[in-house]
Amino acid sequence: MANSHSKAHGETHIHPDRSGRFKAAQRVTWISVAVNVVLTVLQIVVGIFGKSQALVADGLHSLSDLLCDFLVLFANRHGAREADDDHPYGHARIETATTLALGLILITVGALLFWGAVQRLQDPSALQKVHAATLWIAILTLAGKESLFRYMLHVARKLRSQMLEANAWHARSDAASSLVVVAGITGNLLGFTSLDLLAAVLVAVMIARMGWQQASQAISELIDTSLDREKVEEIRRTLLDTPGVRGLHELRTRRMGDRALVDAHVLVDPHISVSEGHYIAEFARGRVLKHHDALDVMVHVDPEDDSAIALSINLPPRAELVRHLEERLGENFPAPQQIVLHYLQGRAEADVFLPWAWFRDETKRAALEQKICETLTNDEYYSAIRLHGLSAPQ
Repeated sequence: MANSHSKAHGETHIHPDRSGRFKAAQRVTWISVAVNVVLTVLQIVVGIFGKSQALVADGLHSLSDLLCDFLVLFANRHGAREADDDHPYGHARIETATTLALGLILITVGALLFWGAVQRLQDPSALQKVHAATLWIAILTLAGKESLFRYMLHVARKLRSQMLEANAWHARSDAASSLVVVAGITGNLLGFTSLDLLAAVLVAVMIARMGWQQASQAISELIDTSLDREKVEEIRRTLLDTPGVRGLHELRTRRMGDRALVDAHVLVDPHISVSEGHYIAEFARGRVLKHHDALDVMVHVDPEDDSAIALSINLPPRAELVRHLEERLGENFPAPQQIVLHYLQGRAEADVFLPWAWFRDETKRAALEQKICETLTNDEYYSAIRLHGLSAPQ
């Protein structure tokens, strides 16, 4: 279940399966950078000379987008690296940390813009008519941001990237704020001069709200919140439908970037071999990896539920149990070729494999079986002892 490791510590080595995702994310982010550079310059310059506080506020919002885009480029580059000795689960949480940073940036920008706009609303001299050019720039910004949002969201969902989707919704928040700016500037040009500043206040609130949503989502992942109930139930059904799985408990999930980590305890027949139990666990693991967006799945095999297993922990280890069995059966007990122990329901069961030549002697076997019956009536450890001939006669 180990992941492949990068060849040298600190080396940026991208897994081949994720290289296409990395390149696509890089491309869409650079497109976002180009659009935001153009819009930021237009909004701030025209907003200052056109005396529109709302357009300047929206321009600062676009400026924050630029910083966010560069954070995304950094996180996408390093989050696509393979697992290594220091990061055995990979580097996908870099994307989560970046999503948190995006949210905090938006909250800070929104708070600052809100405070500045409210202060200006209290100053009558700040209420002045804006230039008509600001309206055209606001409309251009609205069209550009909405188009950018739709493109980025399409790519983010195709790549299943939480970070890219966060950046896409950031662009949508810009589009929504630009719509408010268009309305505020239009009202100002119609004679309602305070509407431009009111639009700036609304833009600030929208920015901060979007930042809070993104930060909350990232924090939820960083503290290992489970996947939503529907996805957990789908994984549960996949595990329970695996041949050989009799039950399931302690199913735990957590998000790792755009994928999930899954832990589960599966209940199997307590008398099967270790290798068959391992096969069932690996088969169940493979089914989850195939049908769900899982980065890794850890399946633990249980012969019974945890409440019964807790009782069995009080039993002595193998050497002591075998010695106790030999002492109780005494001289009637030949040297076994193999003893398989089962720890079940707080008691021990033993499958004793004897040489076929001895086992076929009905007199000896009957005497030993009688001794076993006497032993089981009051034994402190054993609930069952079964005899087997190790091999068929030639």
